[in-house]
Amino acid sequence: MRDGGAITGRPDGTEPTVEIRRETGESPRTRVDLPQRSADPTREDLPRRPRIERDEPLVPYGDEDGGGSGRRRRGPWRWVVRIFFLIVAIVVGTPLAAGFYVWYVAREDVRTHSDAIIVLGATQNNGVPGDVLEWRLRHALTLYKEGVASHILTVGGNQPGDHYTEAGTGKTWLNEHGVPASRLVAVPTGKDTLQSMIAAGEEFRKLHWRTAVIVTDPPHELRSRTMARANGINAVTSPTRSGPMVYSRDTQVQYIVREAGGYLYFQLIARWRDEP
Repeated sequence: MRDGGAITGRPDGTEPTVEIRRETGESPRTRVDLPQRSADPTREDLPRRPRIERDEPLVPYGDEDGGGSGRRRRGPWRWVVRIFFLIVAIVVGTPLAAGFYVWYVAREDVRTHSDAIIVLGATQNNGVPGDVLEWRLRHALTLYKEGVASHILTVGGNQPGDHYTEAGTGKTWLNEHGVPASRLVAVPTGKDTLQSMIAAGEEFRKLHWRTAVIVTDPPHELRSRTMARANGINAVTSPTRSGPMVYSRDTQVQYIVREAGGYLYFQLIARWRDEP
């Protein structure tokens, strides 16, 4: 063996050993005992796998009754758990999906040529538009000057005790800012968006109009557009990007949450109850 290595046997001759020596003549530093191997691979000292003796035949798991299906049987509670989680997913997921849809549509600004521009009503004070309504009217005036539509329709009734309507206030403001009275139509009906859209749909049918661009606040786009289409108006939306409803992030979030609830209520209940 190289480097002074040698193979020697034990005194009894049973197992050889390997001694590794350096050429310097030092004593062995490593001694490895190698087990003695037998030339016969079927020798008796090899470990053997124990035999499993059974008195009964093997039965597939879950088939102890001999049904032959081989599947594990589960109790009816499994379906109860599944139904429970399905209900939770619907209850939690549906409002989240509606809120996302409201936010997504609020980003749209469609200015296709239409028969009329619809301005949704908001608070007025003795014939003077409030901040929200004024910003909507300003945006509608911009669209009119751009040639988006040849007419503007204002909607909205009044609150108890008011002498002016939201629609009438909006019409007066637009007329004072250069829109001819012949191009303005006021529909002073409705105390909420749905009632206003029902009245607007009736007016559109009288005037043989079909298309409209709705002017409102961004989170209000989806619900107002859906209600307009439900009343026969082929509507798109162009929201105002100014005003108190879009000043702060907190206001926008609250508006989106409220509109998501209103949208779901209309789609699930009010749409079928008040369908024209």
